Amino acid sequence: MRPFQYQRASDASAAVQALGAAAGNNSPLTQATAQPLAGGTTLIDLMKLDVMRPAAIVDINPLAQGWSAIEPGSDGLRLGALARMSDVAAHDEIQRFYPVIANSLKLAASAQLRNMATLGGNVMQRTRCSYFRDVSHDNCNKRHPGSGCAAMEGVNRMHAVLGTSDQCIATYPGDFAQALIALDATVEITGRSGIRSMPFADLHKAPGNSPDIETTLQPGELISAFAVPGRWPRSVYLKARDRQSYEFALSSAAIALDVQDGVIRDARVALGGVATVPWRAHDAEALLKGQKFNDDMAERAADAAFAGAVGRRHNSFKIALGKRVVARALQQAAMMEI
Repeated sequence: MRPFQYQRASDASAAVQALGAAAGNNSPLTQATAQPLAGGTTLIDLMKLDVMRPAAIVDINPLAQGWSAIEPGSDGLRLGALARMSDVAAHDEIQRFYPVIANSLKLAASAQLRNMATLGGNVMQRTRCSYFRDVSHDNCNKRHPGSGCAAMEGVNRMHAVLGTSDQCIATYPGDFAQALIALDATVEITGRSGIRSMPFADLHKAPGNSPDIETTLQPGELISAFAVPGRWPRSVYLKARDRQSYEFALSSAAIALDVQDGVIRDARVALGGVATVPWRAHDAEALLKGQKFNDDMAERAADAAFAGAVGRRHNSFKIALGKRVVARALQQAAMMEI
């Protein structure tokens, strides 16, 4: 790990000022001059690996008093960005009215990490691509823009089949983000110009020609909260992985259904483990809406969810696996007793 300066922010204004003072516009995250520290469960790892080399760390934990609330209501849910994953997953009303959120958090990482990790840090975690995390590989467009992508012709079993470009096929690794994007969440962002909100779906950027620019956050901005409209008691998060604990998804699905009199009034389908960003399967949702659910409908929706998938030498199996995960998650959601 390289030397860095440590600062402890007394309030939100001090945090964004410290983070934005020396940040360069559109600079790769590996070269950013300052990074926020909350749980640190991803940042510290990447610093030890020499992937991220911040000159300064800004500890934002003093903001937790105002940024860690868990506030379910009859018309929706608000979650502070510094709420700990384990606290949200264990909350009675989250489990009752938003099981897709509770389960996405329970199935992420180990219990020890969930006790430390924050919601905001979780959605900002970076890819687990081995070529990105191993600095002996020079050709990684996320670390060195324009250097190429070693995963294209390398070992790419864990890599993405959706949302890829000829510059990057690294998979977004998180679980919680799939629940947020499925439920049409918004994200509250605090910066030097004040507070702004935007759809969570607009937070992450597909790699395109600039894989090093991963989000739409501006220098000095911090995620301060998430908001989910409505309640979704009929919702499921299903995750397929190589082992049953502490493992990233080979394929996952966040499903939420609104069913009345046997007819699907609304359907939400999001995919994880298979895409470069949190992925919403709008075509699959369109097939489901207004229909009575059956197994054939689930399979057709699953096919639609992966219609644009492109597999490579080692990861083509994810397409068939992903379809099975989506179909099974839909069946589980449809059969829930609420």
